[in-house]
Parts: sequence; structure tokens; C-alpha cells
Amino acid sequence: MKGQLFVGYKPLFVSSNNYLSRVKRKLKTKTAGYSGTLDPFAAGTLLIGTDGASRLFNYIKLEPKVYRAVLWLGAKSETLDIEGVSEMAELPLFEPSTINAAIENLKTVTKITPPKYSAKRINGKRAYELARANKEVELKECDITVFDSKLVLYSHPFITFEVGVSKGTYVRTLGNIVAQTLGVDGSLSYLERLSEGEFRYEDGRPLDIRAALNLTKNSYKKDKTDIIHGKKVSICDFELQDDGVYYLDRGDAISIIEIKEQKIIYKLNNIEI
Repeated sequence: MKGQLFVGYKPLFVSSNNYLSRVKRKLKTKTAGYSGTLDPFAAGTLLIGTDGASRLFNYIKLEPKVYRAVLWLGAKSETLDIEGVSEMAELPLFEPSTINAAIENLKTVTKITPPKYSAKRINGKRAYELARANKEVELKECDITVFDSKLVLYSHPFITFEVGVSKGTYVRTLGNIVAQTLGVDGSLSYLERLSEGEFRYEDGRPLDIRAALNLTKNSYKKDKTDIIHGKKVSICDFELQDDGVYYLDRGDAISIIEIKEQKIIYKLNNIEI
């Protein structure tokens, strides 16, 4: 079957895998994947590829990932969201400038430690599985980029903010950083992914796969079946010969190649679209 790309919208309190299963049943396909996992607690945008198109995710610009979050000040939670709230404290009002400065401070964050209630694997086990079993969870810091952060609304004790971040960023952790900056406990009461790169949910229509690729089109001057069959080919037979990753279009399928040091390397071949 021909692969398709489209933007889906995962509802609250549904796992990404559960949502994908619904999509596959609706589209009557057995093969599909999504771009970046959303926690069950979170709603929002998921880029979905069917029948092989998900193999193209590495060649699509999916950053920044933009989220809208609501931070509940005074709510203490092991999970850093409302699913694990154990204590609630009444807090005095903060000056709006203080709240704004705490949100602006997120732009300086370059490393985070994933929450212990996350899907990160530790010796083959999910971190949240170990945490729920009251076992020690030690996660390593990871590098992230916060491209942008802004305060949307402060309505005490709730702070609504938006962030544009790199892959692998846990917004629950960013919310915790804001709370720590203010010197209080805090947990997310809402989280929504608004977009991945340029992709936002509109009506679920299939995307133009060629336009979605973050690659330059190249052309092979000889028999296209050489590419279809993955034969060894010469760089002299390509329109563009500079080092880089390119896609080749034969109408009903695309292939992705890399030119490196005058050699042709097949990355993906014959993705039917």
C-alpha cells in the first residue's frame, strides 16, 4: 500500500499507542507509526506515517516542538503532573514580573533530568515501572534546547505558558524548574503539543510528502531501475553532486541517498507514496 503522512490529534488520558491503534483501525492499515510519544496526560499533535512513510521521520524537520502548559503552583506531585498530586498548599500572589522572569529563565536551560515517571529505559525497564514499584530510579541528564518561552496568562495559582523545545524535552520538568525558581512546589495541570516543526493539526488530511521532507530533490540521469534495485551507481550520473542527503522522485515512490566523499550511499529505497 502507498504510504501517507498526516497530522493527528491525540486526546487527553489516552496513550499514544492506543491512539495509533484507533487510527490504524480507521484507516484499515496494519502498519503505522508516530513521530514523538505524548504522555497519556498530554493532548495534541502527532505526526503519523502509514505503510512505510513513518520511516521518513528522520528526514522531516520536527523541531521546535511547541507546547502549551498550565502550571499549578502549590501542587506537589511525584509525577510532576495532576496524576500524582499528594499535597496542595495555598500560596500568596506573585508579582507578574516575577512570574514572567521565571518563564523567561527557561530559555537558559540546556540540560534536564527526565522525570522518574517517564518512559526512559533503565536496564531494559521503563523508569515509571521502577518508580511505581518503589525502586530507586536514577536518570542521566540530557542536553536540550529551549528555542522560545513565553507567559500566556497568570491567574493565581495557575501559570499558562508556551515553550518551543527540542526533541526529548520533558515539559513537566520545565514546569518544575519554573516552580523551583519561584521557591514553591508546582505540577502541570494541563499539557498540549501545539505543533511539531511546521506541522499543526487542522483536519487530518494527508500531507504532501515531498513538501514535508527537509531535503533537496536530486535527479538520476540514467535508468531509474538502477536506483529501484539498489545498484551501485556513479556520482557523475546525478544532477547534484555536492555532499549531502537528497531524495529521488520516480512519481509513485521516493528513495533517499547520501553523497559523501564522491560515493553514493542508499539511506531508504522505494518508499511508495
